[in-house]
Amino acid sequence: MNMDTDVIEYTADAAVVGAGHAGCEAALALARTGLKTILLTLNLDSIGFMPCNPSVGGTAKGHLVREIDALGGEMGLVADKTALQLRMLNVGKGAAVQSLRAQSDKNAYHREMKRVLEHTENLRILQTEVSEVLAEDGRVTGVRTDSGVIACRAVVLCTGVYLNSRTITGSVVKNSGPNGFSNATKLTDSLIKLGFSVRRFKTGTPARLDGRTIDYAACERQDGDADVYPFSFLSERPPANKLPCYLTYTNKKTHEIILENLGRSPLYDGTIQSTGPRYCPSIETKVVRFKDKERHQVFLEPEGEDTLEVYVQGMSTSMPHDVQRAMYASVPGLESADIVRYGYAIEYDCIDTLDVLPTLEYKKVRGLYTAGQINGTSGYEEAAAQGLMAGLNASLALRGKPPLVLRRDEAYIGVLIDDLVTKGTDEPYRMMTSRAEHRIVLRQDNADLRLTEKGYACGLATEERYAAFCRRRALCEELAERLKERIPQKQAAPFLAEYGYDAPSGSPACTELIKRGIPLRDISVRFGLFGEYPADVRQTVEISVLYEGYLKRGLEQIERAKRLEDKRLPEDIDYSAIGGLRLEAREKLQRIRPLSLGQAGRIPGVNPADVSVLMVWLAADRK
Repeated sequence: MNMDTDVIEYTADAAVVGAGHAGCEAALALARTGLKTILLTLNLDSIGFMPCNPSVGGTAKGHLVREIDALGGEMGLVADKTALQLRMLNVGKGAAVQSLRAQSDKNAYHREMKRVLEHTENLRILQTEVSEVLAEDGRVTGVRTDSGVIACRAVVLCTGVYLNSRTITGSVVKNSGPNGFSNATKLTDSLIKLGFSVRRFKTGTPARLDGRTIDYAACERQDGDADVYPFSFLSERPPANKLPCYLTYTNKKTHEIILENLGRSPLYDGTIQSTGPRYCPSIETKVVRFKDKERHQVFLEPEGEDTLEVYVQGMSTSMPHDVQRAMYASVPGLESADIVRYGYAIEYDCIDTLDVLPTLEYKKVRGLYTAGQINGTSGYEEAAAQGLMAGLNASLALRGKPPLVLRRDEAYIGVLIDDLVTKGTDEPYRMMTSRAEHRIVLRQDNADLRLTEKGYACGLATEERYAAFCRRRALCEELAERLKERIPQKQAAPFLAEYGYDAPSGSPACTELIKRGIPLRDISVRFGLFGEYPADVRQTVEISVLYEGYLKRGLEQIERAKRLEDKRLPEDIDYSAIGGLRLEAREKLQRIRPLSLGQAGRIPGVNPADVSVLMVWLAADRK
């Protein structure tokens, strides 16, 4: 940056580029930790906007939202305030994979997040386009915008799907961001000059329908749950269930319409050549990929209390308009439905996250961080989690404090970021419970017990949040001790008989009953015990008792893995000079430059024998 010729419009500690879910959390993390922050967005109306499904949470994503909240983030609080209904998914499965999901009022979510940002101390919001990231001697100095230069010491790029984006519906291609918003056309060239590897990814969205024209009687109604906890540990009660969702299905006719018009699909006629999401494919991809499947689920989800628009979850498409009309009309309940917004695909630029450190700082430019869909992820929750971590780490660096890098055994956020910076991704990355090898430890219910102290130590979690955490932790510890109380044999015998168990030889402890599969709720009701404890406390302690054996083994595995994580690798190590490493391992290690032996072992192409070679080399080097 040439200070003599550039007009300095504003000076801040940090600038956040983009105000989607990543940008909101990044800006809040910086401002709330005392740093003068400016949030730059193409359009103030797109702050916290939900261009795709109007929901927060879901399988594994609910875990991320609870972790964001536990650290001091905002997404959970806003989701609770603006939810239309709340459901717990996978209730028939183990506690490790149960996930909260809120059907959100998308306009209310945007308004509430914008309100929070506008009333946050140390934070300024500016509508403008960023054209260049400025750096000198390998360090960020600011960003160039339409109206001048923002001078700053840290930049967090949260550009979402706006970089050189174009929307595609049939043969109609527009240079546009999602939902008709303007795209960002100037920044990518600057990123390439800074050394980023840029690629093209794709995502898509279904049509929106006029709710008045849907025959809900032909669909299956799905109401929210009444007895679940909210996303935020600060919310006193779960949100009220205001509106239902509905379930219907595609059928043979739907599939025939799609297959007959496959030649007109941009996905199959060569118009779209970028990589789309494997785990959230378009309806045409699902019909082609799963030819033996007779039908696919279609969820009809209200977009808000102030609109009649209905989101058609499960039927994302970029088919021409006439094909969309025909295929939606073939679905039960949608025969006469009017489309108010057609579905489309969107292509955009993103980066290779192997160029990024576990702090989400760019390896080649100090003070430059990336978060969200620019990192190749999909989903609001994945974006928000990265935004919080990037913003927090930028803040810690500017305050001269050690970074916060969550391990895979500490949080789903740790799994997400480690996957991105260690393995990379060749397609839009989506968080799933199967990616977390320690998921029995990383449950939704204990996110605060795992993370709130960390958020508080970094200055992000507030005194109010920390006090609430301390109260809940104390109650959990107290209840865990009380569950060791014994039930007199005469009272326990008939109770156990109701569950098919023989009379006990002595007076069993409540923990023994729980381990036999008897719900704590039933024990409480029968014997008048523990009713004074909040439901979420009872649930956390019950799960800990029920899965005690699994948790013990899991913690032992974690301790073994930590020993490798604690073995740090020098930043300037020359892997080509280490004898015994295979060629592929040398290339991968040289490319990614892992920070520890643990991270090295998770790199695709690096096997246990290579890690052993590194261990021997490290021991010799230390001597």
